[in-house]
Amino acid sequence: MPNIVIDPKKCKSCYLCVEACPRKVIKISNISGKTGSNIVEFDNTENKCTGCALCAISCPDLAITEVNK
Repeated sequence: MPNIVIDPKKCKSCYLCVEACPRKVIKISNISGKTGSNIVEFDNTENKCTGCALCAISCPDLAITEVNK
């Protein structure tokens, strides 16, 4: 099952990954990041992530890494 790791120290809350995710498993969290805006989180509770890595590709700050388990 694919797993996404998001580095909260690198996330600048641009939300490009949220827009890029075709399965909508990247969501805006309730945690504030370095910009004061809420960072993103990986929510794969329904196992919808396919590991396409579009979220990681779209991240300009390399805050997202795909890890296959």
